[in-house]
Amino acid sequence: MRIINVKEVEYIAFKLAQEILSFNEPIPDFSTRFPNILESCLANPFQTFSGKSLYPSLIAKASVLFYLMIKNHPFQNGNKRIAMTTLFVFLHKNGKWINVDAKEFYNFTMWIAQSPPKAKEETIKATENFLSAHIINL
Repeated sequence: MRIINVKEVEYIAFKLAQEILSFNEPIPDFSTRFPNILESCLANPFQTFSGKSLYPSLIAKASVLFYLMIKNHPFQNGNKRIAMTTLFVFLHKNGKWINVDAKEFYNFTMWIAQSPPKAKEETIKATENFLSAHIINL
């Protein structure tokens, strides 16, 4: 399984979000991000305990990555947009894509953003279900 790193987020996902999804709310420069939060979001899906992955499947890793990129706010602005493009890049690197209507994907992203922190596990599970229903091979 191929990981996504900080440089890829900066040079691919961040730039895509900044150029394509800026709308009336610009995304500040990458250098203004909050220290170490992005690194944590990217490392978390690949954690292991006693030699076993805490998130063993691609969908499980993608789900926790997407959730954390939205909820942990590694950037001053544009976290949902950057989370969406980061998810696209991660899936693409692993030969997958998400086949979903843009409005449905936006609504689901907003639902995650508005979910209560106490519902983290349930929200990640719902994200796994959502991705499972819409993921396709490239």
